[in-house]
Amino acid sequence: MAEESRQREPLSAERIEIAALELIEEQGLASFSLRKLAARLGCEAMSIYHYFPSKGHLMDALVDRVIAEIPPPPDHQLPWIERLRQAGRSWRHVFTSRPNFFTFLATHRLNTPAALRMLDGLIGMFGEGGMDRATAVRLFRAVGYYVMGAGLDETAGYARGPSTVKPLPDDVMQRDFPNVYAAAPYFQPSEWDKTFELGLDLMLRGVAQLLEKEARANGRRDAARR
Repeated sequence: MAEESRQREPLSAERIEIAALELIEEQGLASFSLRKLAARLGCEAMSIYHYFPSKGHLMDALVDRVIAEIPPPPDHQLPWIERLRQAGRSWRHVFTSRPNFFTFLATHRLNTPAALRMLDGLIGMFGEGGMDRATAVRLFRAVGYYVMGAGLDETAGYARGPSTVKPLPDDVMQRDFPNVYAAAPYFQPSEWDKTFELGLDLMLRGVAQLLEKEARANGRRDAARR
């Protein structure tokens, strides 16, 4: 009945996008095709082309849809460092909630209008810290490296990557590679939040120290002018 009901629903760009994201998360990005999407929607593949001229156009629309799920930059009333912290958490949450699609999003140039709007706001937020433009942009890139890298590791990295066909038994691991064996529990998904927060906190402490250094340098320059 659910399948029949879905096939009776009128086709729309929004319905196509939602179904595409569902399919990608269920079956993986590599196996995604417009033919499979059409079967999911109960229509012919050519009907999808009425809304999206190509698969590339559809993928751009999916980028925009996922980008729209990222909350806007945090409230200006919060301290600047806290705003960066909340933004980093928001990015990671949205990215890791769609692990299969994120592998595409992470390498997309983000040059659709919606993505550019998001990037413009984020770069602007980094520029509000009081640093020169070059430093602010480099900080934006550095924090982006961390958040995107964490997202890729959690969605497609070590935990999901290929393994040797003959893993060593635990007793051999404990005897010959004791540090790796002891570290193993902290590689588990249950530890990812703590690991991410630790790394983000260390990075933002470094940003705060950089701000203090620049403030002292500006103070010395102002005193010299007087």
